[in-house]
Amino acid sequence: MDSRTPSHPSVRDVTLQQILEALVDPVRRGIVTRLWDSDVDIKCGGFDLTVSKSTATHHFNVLREAGLIRQHYAGTARMNTLRRDELEEVFPGLVASIVTADRRTLAPAG
Repeated sequence: MDSRTPSHPSVRDVTLQQILEALVDPVRRGIVTRLWDSDVDIKCGGFDLTVSKSTATHHFNVLREAGLIRQHYAGTARMNTLRRDELEEVFPGLVASIVTADRRTLAPAG
């Protein structure tokens, strides 16, 4: 493991409250939705975020500390992966429901 890789909580130690608080922010829900749709890890700079770099770093930290994402380095890029299988095991259907509901609110009316 790369010494730059941050620590990650066990999903079994994460509470539902932590996950919901992490996902209350639309930027963080957008990150999770993008990772949900991706078959590959995405570097932090690969997200089209409308916030500053320092604010984006905060959002990634909140998601990591809530057990939603795993981060690792590939060269100089910090990569992000949704912890889908682990989350599904402990909180079945939760992330899928949130992603679906979030998409519904973003979909154009009509």
